[in-house]
Amino acid sequence: MSANKKLLILPGDGIGPEVMREVRRVIDWMDRRRMVSFDISDDHVGGAGIDAYGEPITDATMQKAKDADAILFGSVGGPKWDKLGFQLRPEIAILRLRKELDLFANLRPATVLEPLVDASTLKPEVVRGLDLMIVRESTGGIYFGEPRGVEELPDGQKRGFDTETYTTNEIERVGRVAFELARKRQNRVCSVEKANVMQSGLFWRQTMTALREREFPDVELSHMYADNCAMQLVRNPRQFDVIVTSNIFGDLLSDLASMLTGSLGMLPSATLGAVQASGKRHALYEPIHGSAPDIAGKGIANPLGQLLSFAMLLRYSFNMDEDAALIETACTNVLRNGLRTADIMAPGSARVGTGVMGESILRELDKLAA
Repeated sequence: MSANKKLLILPGDGIGPEVMREVRRVIDWMDRRRMVSFDISDDHVGGAGIDAYGEPITDATMQKAKDADAILFGSVGGPKWDKLGFQLRPEIAILRLRKELDLFANLRPATVLEPLVDASTLKPEVVRGLDLMIVRESTGGIYFGEPRGVEELPDGQKRGFDTETYTTNEIERVGRVAFELARKRQNRVCSVEKANVMQSGLFWRQTMTALREREFPDVELSHMYADNCAMQLVRNPRQFDVIVTSNIFGDLLSDLASMLTGSLGMLPSATLGAVQASGKRHALYEPIHGSAPDIAGKGIANPLGQLLSFAMLLRYSFNMDEDAALIETACTNVLRNGLRTADIMAPGSARVGTGVMGESILRELDKLAA
């Protein structure tokens, strides 16, 4: 049996525990059939962390995260905790993980699987064959910049403010991730900002240009304003290979890109830190669908985004490309056979719940591994 791989599982809130349960079934299958052993620990974060410990994420949980080789995250948040105040937001858990583990590069693929071409709200000829990667800077920008706050003005009004700020190093390191990914894909990077109206956007463009000229002259680099990029993603998304952009624009554009595929429930993501001197790299993997409290507990959530996030974990953290591809193929085959959760229903398909979808993935894995 292969050496243990230290994995921290944080299911979180809403549908998080439901879809994570299907991943645990796949992990058990791998233990039985693929001779792969994981050293697994679990903990509560987000609203579940508040309920269990009185805060979204504890120092002890953070230490588990720092010790782990990889983190598989579910989702956080829900109306139950909305009135607890800004400092007790469930989302603080994911923000603290990103910040303290320095998880600066968020990878969000948007891939249209052939069985789901008709699930997109766009015409099939627009999205068929789509395979793009959005690389979002995730520890800087307006979500973390200072100063920020709400202040009283002399005339009695109030003013809320946040600061968009980036350093050379913050831009270059996420740029390197994008360029390195492009070299393994179609060798094209589109850097997205608002250089026409924002000083930070102009600095981003200048820094990306200099980085490409200095370290990646073989990779094609283009630039695009964020608003135009949003339009182009709907107009002609297949023009893109790798998109690299700031925290706030990446947040918006990746959600837009997700709907090109038909459902938020389908899409995985990875957030990577720097490679340390020891060779270790902190990394967190999560679906982008959120906690979906309106359907939590109903057994109808789509587990494929969480399963595909686990596949990304195998590929990027453990170099288990064959196992990652096995899970991805199983997901595609189940969809090709016509099974659908409610969010990706199509005419002629069979509607199933979370558990049945997970069971179908396991049966497909058995066939592929036979």
